Amino acid sequence: MRKHYLIEVAQNDQLVVFVPPAMLREKELTRLAFGSRSLEVDFIPHPDHDDRISISRKIQQALQFPSFNIPLHVFYDMQTLMIGPLVGIFTAGFTSLPLEPIGDRTQFFSKLLSVNKMVGAIPFVFGEQHIDWDLGTIKGYFYHNSGWESVDIPFPNVIYDRLPNRRSENNPRLIKVRERLQKEYLIPWYNPGFFNKLDIHERLIQDDTVSNFLPETLPFSSFSSIETMLSNHGHVFIKPKNGSLGLGVHQIIYDKHSDDYFCRYQDASGVNRLRKFSSLERLMATVFANQSLENMLVQQGINLLRSESRSIDFRVHTNKDDLGNWHVSAMAAKIAGPGSVTTHTRNGGDIKIMEEIFSTEECILYNERLSNAALLLSDALDQHVEGIIGEIGFDLGIDRKGEVWLFEANSKPGRSIFTHPELKDFDLLTRKLSIAFAVFLTEQSLLHPEGLFK
Repeated sequence: MRKHYLIEVAQNDQLVVFVPPAMLREKELTRLAFGSRSLEVDFIPHPDHDDRISISRKIQQALQFPSFNIPLHVFYDMQTLMIGPLVGIFTAGFTSLPLEPIGDRTQFFSKLLSVNKMVGAIPFVFGEQHIDWDLGTIKGYFYHNSGWESVDIPFPNVIYDRLPNRRSENNPRLIKVRERLQKEYLIPWYNPGFFNKLDIHERLIQDDTVSNFLPETLPFSSFSSIETMLSNHGHVFIKPKNGSLGLGVHQIIYDKHSDDYFCRYQDASGVNRLRKFSSLERLMATVFANQSLENMLVQQGINLLRSESRSIDFRVHTNKDDLGNWHVSAMAAKIAGPGSVTTHTRNGGDIKIMEEIFSTEECILYNERLSNAALLLSDALDQHVEGIIGEIGFDLGIDRKGEVWLFEANSKPGRSIFTHPELKDFDLLTRKLSIAFAVFLTEQSLLHPEGLFK
């Protein structure tokens, strides 16, 4: 287990750092670093403590170290002692409001940053407008003593991507910022990019360890392909390749006894609809009259477990820890709203913990199957997707035979399940792990940079 050290600031101007004596027995140290800043200093054994490091006010100013009284990790790079990590959380959507600097996502970021003492890191939030490229500094937003403050700090050790949507992700200015910080400054950047459903499916279907979790999924090409899937599975889902929050999802059901076609969807006014048609052509021409089908995919329908005649699927979060290992960090069942095509809460869905809807034996069985699937899928995505992944939110289903199915993998998972009072501890765990992974990346950037910057 890694040790944390309290960083004290002494009221003097000497370039002297007092460190636990054991550090100097192990290493010959000549420089102190914080983020992208370093300084040549003298290291002296601390006369009183082996759990803290004491720096002068002059060193603090030179390194632009914000003294928040947070125990931090130390890292060794040749003769340099690094304290941190300094973790930049990159996002967009800043406001001029001092109490809500990131708009309606301010509360999420305040909770995310509040794990700093538990993790032993200094996280801050910033956008592209806060970078001073000439000075090599960032005006970072910190959540400290229950309030927000902005402090000029060096470039961070690692960056956690929390851009809010695909529009900001595809903004040319923000793409340029990411590329520059990664390529010119060699800063590890984790969780870049939103997943494309079809792209993820095509990558995973070739992996024998996880292909059995994947329902048949095809880009929309013709009515005949939908007819074939309906004949094989009874119902299909048509959904946007880059959709989120269950928007734009349609379920098409074929009744072979009456030869009728049904479409379940949410209309533009938010009302759940179920409509009957005499042919697939008429259904498509009516329901999708004003939509482009080129950006849609068709997915096999699964006969899911049900609760009170409502379909159940599961949100399973996985995170990497400070050793770079995957963990299942949260799990919840989501029950579809009455007449809804999805289980999203905005469509009337309910969030339940497993124990609320399953017996003890079923809970043990389903927990094990869902956890095993999520960990296998996390490893597979790690191997087949570019960039550094630190967290994933899976939407999984279990059919009536007990088999697990992957519906979607989310690189920036929503957090609606954590509104359930029994999931508060898991909310905290996912936040802790998402920042703790930065500790691992900081260490890897020093020990094995070739593995991060391929």
